Amino acid sequence: MKLTGPAVAIGLLLSPLAVAQGAGAVDIQHVVSPKGVEAWLVEEHTVPVLAVSFAFEGGSSQDPDGKPGVANMLSGLLDEGAGDLDSRAFQTALDDASIDLSFDASRDTFSGSLRALTDSRDEAIRLTRLALTEPRFDAEPVERIRGQIVAKIRSDEGDPDDIASRTMMKAVFGGHPYANTTEGTADSVATITADDLRLYKNKILARDNLKVAVVGDIDAATLAPMLDELFGDLPVKANRVPVADLDPSEAETVDVPMPLPQAIIQVAGDGLKRDDPDFITASVAAYILGGGSFSSRLYTEIREKRGLAYSVWLGLIPLDHAGLWFVSTATRADQADTVVSLIESEIRKFAEEGPTEEELADAKAYLIGSYPLRFDSSDDIADQLLAIQLENLGIDYVKRRNDLIAAVTIEDIRRVAKRLFAGDERVVVRVGAPAT
Repeated sequence: MKLTGPAVAIGLLLSPLAVAQGAGAVDIQHVVSPKGVEAWLVEEHTVPVLAVSFAFEGGSSQDPDGKPGVANMLSGLLDEGAGDLDSRAFQTALDDASIDLSFDASRDTFSGSLRALTDSRDEAIRLTRLALTEPRFDAEPVERIRGQIVAKIRSDEGDPDDIASRTMMKAVFGGHPYANTTEGTADSVATITADDLRLYKNKILARDNLKVAVVGDIDAATLAPMLDELFGDLPVKANRVPVADLDPSEAETVDVPMPLPQAIIQVAGDGLKRDDPDFITASVAAYILGGGSFSSRLYTEIREKRGLAYSVWLGLIPLDHAGLWFVSTATRADQADTVVSLIESEIRKFAEEGPTEEELADAKAYLIGSYPLRFDSSDDIADQLLAIQLENLGIDYVKRRNDLIAAVTIEDIRRVAKRLFAGDERVVVRVGAPAT
């Protein structure tokens, strides 16, 4: 759905509970419906808004062989007509009640977001249930959404950042489903039929792979039957295809020549999945080495000392079946070799020496102090709770998280830095004019 004025206003309403008390004081309730649908609930009655975030495990990694893009196309069509409402009637019903309903697909999940005023709750539930259980896939919206997706794919084909990302995923993941873009290709999207969309929906949108987070003006007794209204008519079990775990590819450098004044540079190596016991320590290490701070090692060496790039970032990318650490930057094309060498040398140095005590203290202070900012609206709280469920971190994680960060020692960082960064198995992608 395209956001309308009233729907946008709903999303911007701040949650006084989160702002006043911070993440650690959020009271999360575990609610189970009569049919067994589970949800995490944070009650917030000071603002008449309901925020529901939900996701089905699967995502674009469950696209059929040879047809990448099915999950993404489905995400664009579920609110384009359902039940006895065609696309125009469905969108009008959403707009008239100031309901924001949208869907999205990532590599590992197919997700939805529902935002509504309390007075519109019943209509919001009705329309969302229809979208999930009785989508129409009429010819006009199917072709319109297909055209929009293909236009974006065509546009991205000339975008150097997108080229770098696509090249990196192919180099890292080879023939694995993760190597495909979520959007698919122009050729694959052209072949997707309404039957493909129905088949994916019936296989993936089920109750056993569903996670739900609810924040707002509702209590547990009211939410429990509402969950069945929303999701109770979905199949009990999904029919997902097994996806293999894998480690990224061995060392490789891929140059993509383009007549650009700048070179886009990405570097990736074997990281950690979210359930790895070292993940918290690794996230602190990644922040010190190349997180969003102006004081990170890579930023200091590449931007501050040498002025070779405007920004440089290193982070962790945990997927369900693989993990990466990932560096992204851009520099003048004739400086690409120098920047890549600096990235590699700083990573190697960090693996050998680890951080200083001051770097560790500063990183922990930032990561702990900034955490409540993730919970400053009803939307944000719902999204955070959903992410925690998908990562199987436990309903008490919000209260435990900062203590886990605080407990990280310099010895922990040094050990994990060696584990992550000591090897030479890195993939380097450079998009731009070849260095001279």
